[in-house]
Amino acid sequence: MPRKAGKVPSYCRHKASGRAVVRIDGRDHYLGEYGSPASHEEYERRITEWRAGQPAAKVDSGTAGNGSPTGLSVNELILAFWKHAQSYYVKHGRPTDEQAGIRSALRFLRRLYGGTSAGQFSPLGLKAVRMAMIEAGISRGMVNKYVQRIRRMFRWGVENELVPVEAYQALMTVAGLRKGRTDARETEPVKPVPDEHVDATLPHLTEVVRSMVQFQRLTGCRPEDVCKLRPCDVDTSGEVWCYVPNSHKMQHLRQERRVYIGPRAQQVLRRWLERAPTAFCFSPKESALACRISRRRRRKTRSDSFEPKPNGRPRPKRAPGSRYSRHSYNQAVGRACSRAGVPKWSPNQLRHRRGTEVREEYGLEASQTVLGHARADVTQLYAARNEELARRIALKSG
Repeated sequence: MPRKAGKVPSYCRHKASGRAVVRIDGRDHYLGEYGSPASHEEYERRITEWRAGQPAAKVDSGTAGNGSPTGLSVNELILAFWKHAQSYYVKHGRPTDEQAGIRSALRFLRRLYGGTSAGQFSPLGLKAVRMAMIEAGISRGMVNKYVQRIRRMFRWGVENELVPVEAYQALMTVAGLRKGRTDARETEPVKPVPDEHVDATLPHLTEVVRSMVQFQRLTGCRPEDVCKLRPCDVDTSGEVWCYVPNSHKMQHLRQERRVYIGPRAQQVLRRWLERAPTAFCFSPKESALACRISRRRRRKTRSDSFEPKPNGRPRPKRAPGSRYSRHSYNQAVGRACSRAGVPKWSPNQLRHRRGTEVREEYGLEASQTVLGHARADVTQLYAARNEELARRIALKSG
């Protein structure tokens, strides 16, 4: 457990040698040349370890912050792994979200142990990095993911003979943070959004985003599947339409994703299919145009025409794109929630809502099929249990 908050040992200058020094628990730790970036890095590392209640790592004070003379430094390992990640974590020519996750995880490691030899990076060092993440307010689940990404980098280093295998094996002994046994922030599980909140939000959405919400509400597909929907990806030949996304979350595992569209969802989608086969059905450009027309028609001052005019700024910072991302889709819904005066909900909660409805009526296997999960245990995270059914069973036979 981390130590209680107290006076943090100061970064000082040792007069006799001119080196930077910090006194921790009555012992002086020399940090290198006073005022140098390497000495400040070493100071941050020592203080983080002290806050974590762990003994300071044994690093030679003469080479602290400068790396080991024999072997790759952590900074050099990070650079090599990042070049690999930029070419590996790519889908359809665009970087995936994993690149951003790796960058966020490695910045803590680089700040505390950048100059340390990669082969000497120990489990205590990994715990110190983890403590820095906790102090930054990162949630427990995300901290565990960040730690896994750091270990993955060392595994890649072993695979490419940059790091001794013993270093990676030692890091694997660090257990993940457990709920209720750490000071890391906990997050609430994602729950299905109540129908009344969705109904209250719909009038405050543009027609484009409103159709996206209604379509996702009826099909239970992922937010990114709605954003990427194109006419050429939808088979309308049968009584039930079938949407096969061009790319999806589990594509790299060779899993096929099919979204079946019933009559009610067809009615929502039909008008948006009347465009070029490869054009995205739900366009931010159309949404922005509809907003400008709506605002112009609501104007109380006299206007000669209701035709939309260009943005008042000569050069807007960001023009609307050809399709929504899951982030911009979520942002549009969040703004509508604020205008409607309801608790903020995300589009992913519509998927939870649909999974719960299908599970209540047709069972877990049906919910698994609709949501497109390979394993039923994943479906249980999305489809909440029918508590009312449990109550009725207990009333009759319990």
